Amino acid sequence: VQLQASGGGLVQPGGSLRLSCRAPRTILSEFSASVMSWYRQAPGKKRELVATSTSGGSESYGDSVKGRFSISRDNGKRTSYLQMNSLKPEDTAVYYCNRRRGSVDYWGQGTQVTVSS
Repeated sequence: VQLQASGGGLVQPGGSLRLSCRAPRTILSEFSASVMSWYRQAPGKKRELVATSTSGGSESYGDSVKGRFSISRDNGKRTSYLQMNSLKPEDTAVYYCNRRRGSVDYWGQGTQVTVSS
């Protein structure tokens, strides 16, 4: 498995979760040079881009999560994180991490996030 995603679960509206994505089989230089992203897919909907972290330290977010979610990375641990605050029921989805190196995409197995009271 190239990417291992974890941290999903059931949370009440307004709560927080932190997702992690490890790339244990990726050498450090490759990970550091990669673009790390988080996507999500809700039932019946297309997969959408949530957040991206470039190798140069730039971050970008989907409009629906701006101001609530934060992406970060620890290259030494070969791990990407997605901090999700002020969660809403519409954030319910399977969240996938992605590593892009050049034109090649690597995907994690997905972790379920359910926001419900």
